[in-house]
Amino acid sequence: MIGYVTLGTADLARAAKFYDALAKEMGTGRMMETDTYIAWGTPGGEAGVAATLPHDGKPASVGNGTMVALQAKDKEQVSRLYDIALAHGGTDEGAPGPRGDEGFYAAYFRDPDGNKLNAFTMA
Repeated sequence: MIGYVTLGTADLARAAKFYDALAKEMGTGRMMETDTYIAWGTPGGEAGVAATLPHDGKPASVGNGTMVALQAKDKEQVSRLYDIALAHGGTDEGAPGPRGDEGFYAAYFRDPDGNKLNAFTMA
């Protein structure tokens, strides 16, 4: 149902370093790029993620309650994605571990612009 998600950024070069590192761990890379946005994913594949300078020229802002969930292969990849995020300017929002329903394992973090993401896997 979801084709892609865009997240606003104030610094496209900084966002590129952050999302390049996450995409590499997930076995994908950039699929589209202009002077104002970069999209990561696989053309014709599952939903991708893009970082964009806001089209209206106003400052990028973080949506309250908005989060992008990245589906990991396993618990180990959840941990690697969390570590990669923190190593590339991200901030902690919840270390890797089981959450709520049995079989749901996730880590939560924010990108350098404050957009909330998680990496998760289901048993």
